[in-house]
Amino acid sequence: MTIRSRPSPRLRTAVLLASHALTLLVGFGAGVYALPILTAPPGPSAEQVAQAAVDSMYRGEFRRDLKDSDALHWGEGTVTVSPQQISFTGRLAPGPDYKLYLSSEFVETEADFQRLKPTMLRVGDVKTFENFIVPLPAGADPSRYTSVIVWCETFGQFITAARYRDPS
Repeated sequence: MTIRSRPSPRLRTAVLLASHALTLLVGFGAGVYALPILTAPPGPSAEQVAQAAVDSMYRGEFRRDLKDSDALHWGEGTVTVSPQQISFTGRLAPGPDYKLYLSSEFVETEADFQRLKPTMLRVGDVKTFENFIVPLPAGADPSRYTSVIVWCETFGQFITAARYRDPS
């Protein structure tokens, strides 16, 4: 006959606290990831993006294979830059608080972004994860820059970048 000992009340309490804390942490992480998806407005249609790209002066590609892009932080598709706006046909990994920047240097790491951020132009918010059109600020001259970058401001995460013209 085998006699089983019961775990001590302290051990049982510690296991319960650890399991509940882990569940809370996983739930919070899932909420941070899911909330932007649930609250995102619909993106512009392919026709609207194509119309916005008609006046574009430049074109670039967001790619998944950049140094600091990973399974949760990526973009892929075509970005066009006109004197009035930046338009994008493709998909971005969902996330909160995405900002669009213009940079005079191409970056593909968080460290490079942080180093160059003071010299960049913050264009505006990216609120959709499939296609977007973001107007340029008044007086912005896209010919002064070479690259478009999507950055998660809240978590300081590099998402993606595209070079749209070679530096002069």
